[in-house]
Amino acid sequence: MRPNRLWALLLTATALPAAAAPVLLENARVFDGTRDLGITPVLINGTRIVHVGSPLPADASAARRIDYRGKTLLPGLVSDHAHVGNTEGLQHGDRFYTRDNVVRDLRQFQRYGVTTVTALGMNGHDFFPIRKEVNADPRLGAQLYGAGGGIGAVDGAPPAAAMGLQRDAVARPRNAEEARAAVASQQADGVDLIKLWVDNLGGKVPMMAPEIFRAAISEAHARGLKVAAHIHDLDQAKALVDAKVDIIAHGIRDRAVDPMLVRKMREQGTGYIATVNIDEANYWYAENPQALQTPFLRAALPVAVRERWQQPEWQSEQLAGANIPGARKAVAMNLENLRRLHAGGVKLGFGTDAGAMPQRVIGFAEHRELKLLTEAGLTPARALQVATADAADLLGLADRGRIAPGKRADLLVLDADPLADIQNSQSIHAVWQAGQEVGGPITE
Repeated sequence: MRPNRLWALLLTATALPAAAAPVLLENARVFDGTRDLGITPVLINGTRIVHVGSPLPADASAARRIDYRGKTLLPGLVSDHAHVGNTEGLQHGDRFYTRDNVVRDLRQFQRYGVTTVTALGMNGHDFFPIRKEVNADPRLGAQLYGAGGGIGAVDGAPPAAAMGLQRDAVARPRNAEEARAAVASQQADGVDLIKLWVDNLGGKVPMMAPEIFRAAISEAHARGLKVAAHIHDLDQAKALVDAKVDIIAHGIRDRAVDPMLVRKMREQGTGYIATVNIDEANYWYAENPQALQTPFLRAALPVAVRERWQQPEWQSEQLAGANIPGARKAVAMNLENLRRLHAGGVKLGFGTDAGAMPQRVIGFAEHRELKLLTEAGLTPARALQVATADAADLLGLADRGRIAPGKRADLLVLDADPLADIQNSQSIHAVWQAGQEVGGPITE
């Protein structure tokens, strides 16, 4: 079995500051990441959960007590696919990759209950010191993991001009030897996993050659690293699954998956992150302008974005765009393929590509994705499991994603029950990270 780099990093990470005294969370309904435990007490000591359920241990009498009567408690959400430090208002590009902008984005993820974020490529060269700093201090936002710059195609995806990559940190190997060297270099830098882009963007750019992605995957596995791959189409996914990729990092959106691929992914343990919101975001905000008046969305938007999206002429132009029919078809196919893969027992992860572009709204996108998971036929409980326990498992993060003794005290407290209606995930009352209360209700 290959060693898991993320877990090794957790064991050697800088110690987080402990809470001053044990904390007992009482009278909340608890969803532990896999099932509904009902009204159950949760005891926190320092950064960890130390006890769940009754009877309580004797030392619980000394704990500070918090009454969460009428609330629902669940693990903090885990994003397996996001980006940070890549947007500023209506603009995007790596010129915005600064320590302050990354922290800004991680704080926003955290406010929306996302307590672990995997920045899947296009990270600037300062990713590594920023990761070390924020992971040692819950006050700086969600815990950060990621793939550094990632590995893309020469003159291809991710398209440097379209993505504003002026200081392009993406490795672009020309052959198998350079692909192996890129993996070695990124491991030496300290990446948590390898990101590949295998997509010709509908025939507009060259696609990474099979010999290159096969070499990268083989080298990564030999070095104990998982590999996540950006794709769009079925043929790309099939080729990567044949090459033993660990994670398909976007939904398959051109054609329906076939039973053979479903079986192969299940048997190999290939993870699948649908990111349905990535295409829905191209039209949803223009189609639902009333949502812009809700504090939950308004608080997530930079002023320039909010002002632009409120304009009726922008809404009309956006919905009339040439790419919108294709985006709608992509969402429909993505949902159908997610339904088939879930029914076939394929391992699911959770992510939205939030932060890559302004319309992929950090924090809000994750709550939309929960709703979209239920539109693919998952129950609210199953959708929450995908976004917590399953998402942590996909990355090998064994210390989070569940409310259980020994796990990190990364918690989301809701005013309404998401098991009854998944949209109640938006009723945020408090956010806890590493045993500290770091967020409250979403207000403008």
